[in-house]
Amino acid sequence: MIKELEQDNLAEIVANNPKVIVQYSASWCGNCRIMKPKFKKLASENEEIPFYLVDAEKFPESRKLATVDNLPTFASFHQGNKVNQVQTNKFEVLQDLVNDVLKN
Repeated sequence: MIKELEQDNLAEIVANNPKVIVQYSASWCGNCRIMKPKFKKLASENEEIPFYLVDAEKFPESRKLATVDNLPTFASFHQGNKVNQVQTNKFEVLQDLVNDVLKN
């Protein structure tokens, strides 16, 4: 399952789901556009975990849940807490982040 955040409420989503994976991006970010289909592919393969696309510029409160100083940033949350994050344009690194979430 993949959803695009429509309001600045990621903290609520993270609190109400045991596991969440997020891609922080921006419309101008070329690497974000490259990674988006790969993020969607992983979401379709792991439908038990909600995957969210978050516009890092539109939603500052949601951005604060991770250290977003480069895009794209991917973050995983478990039981309301951030457990891991990576800033990457490599599918293998993103896949490792997702695999770590699946183990918990």
